Amino acid sequence: MAALSPVEFERAMTLLSTEVGFDRLKERVVRVGAFSSKRNLGTVRALADRLYMLTGGLRRETAASYGFHSVWAEAFAARMKEEDEKTLSEAAERINACLDTAQRVQPVKAATLDDELATYHAILSKAVGDEVARLDMLIKAVPAVADRIRGWPDSAVGEGQEQEPPEGDRGRAPDEVRQESKDDAG
Repeated sequence: MAALSPVEFERAMTLLSTEVGFDRLKERVVRVGAFSSKRNLGTVRALADRLYMLTGGLRRETAASYGFHSVWAEAFAARMKEEDEKTLSEAAERINACLDTAQRVQPVKAATLDDELATYHAILSKAVGDEVARLDMLIKAVPAVADRIRGWPDSAVGEGQEQEPPEGDRGRAPDEVRQESKDDAG
């Protein structure tokens, strides 16, 4: 599995906190044995920083890593329809078929991999939203696939990048769209 960057991990924790509530998130992480105390965990950032250190960005197999994965899956699984889960599973198999035994992208299958990643992302983002879908894919991806996901336009999760404009606004600068919106309102 790929490791999340500190920014990606903090964003994932923020999304979890929003989804399940900060106090519940903190309780769940403590309950799985990630921490022996809740002291100095009064903010999402403090909780994310501590968990990031303990999990190595989810690289290490620790109680904290298992706790994070458990809460993450539980928080967003309810949004998934059964048929979507089946389709995602099939897409994941096709994605894995594009990798060699060392978990690297097979060059002749790179285009197929990109198509399957786009399919997987489209299905998942319908259920959980674009940002959660990207983070979920990064959490589950091997490093070679995670690098491809991070290379997508606007894939810097949590780094303040603007979302893609609505379909009719593509190709125009964000300021042009904002100005037009102001003119329409006046």
